[in-house]
Amino acid sequence: MRTRATTTLVAVLLAALTACSSGDGSDDAAPASTGEVDGLPETRPAADPDVAQAVMNYTTAYFTGDADTAYETLSDRCQKSTTPQAYEAVVRQALADYGPDHPATDVQTDVRGELALVSYKVHGLPKLDQHRQRWVFEIGDWKYDAC
Repeated sequence: MRTRATTTLVAVLLAALTACSSGDGSDDAAPASTGEVDGLPETRPAADPDVAQAVMNYTTAYFTGDADTAYETLSDRCQKSTTPQAYEAVVRQALADYGPDHPATDVQTDVRGELALVSYKVHGLPKLDQHRQRWVFEIGDWKYDAC
C-alpha cells in the first residue's frame, strides 16, 4: 500500500512539473500577428521580470518543502484541482526524492496579457526542465497554472 501511495505521489509530482512541457517543439510557433495568445490580448511586454521571479520563488518553495508558499502560488484553477493537504504531500515527496538544491535557472518568459508561457531549467534535474509552462496573472500576482 505504501509503495502504491509513493508511486502515485511521484506520478502526480512529475505530472505537475511537466504538464505543459513538450519536447517536439510543435507549440513553438509564434501566434498569428493578431497580438493575442490563447485569445488574450498582448498588453504586457514580451519578457517580464516579475513572472521570472515568481517562477524562481515557486520552484524554490516546491523543492525545499515549503508547501504553503508553493500552494499559494497555484492559480485559482489549480487550487480547485487539489487540496492543500494533497499538495503538501506532493511537495514533501519532491523534497524527499530530490532534495532542496534545485532552483529554476535560465528562465525565459513569453508574456502576453494575463498569460505567460515560461521555459526554464531545474538545476540538477534536466528531466524536469520546463518548456512553455503556463502561468497566469491573478489579483496582482503571477500564478502557476500548469495543472
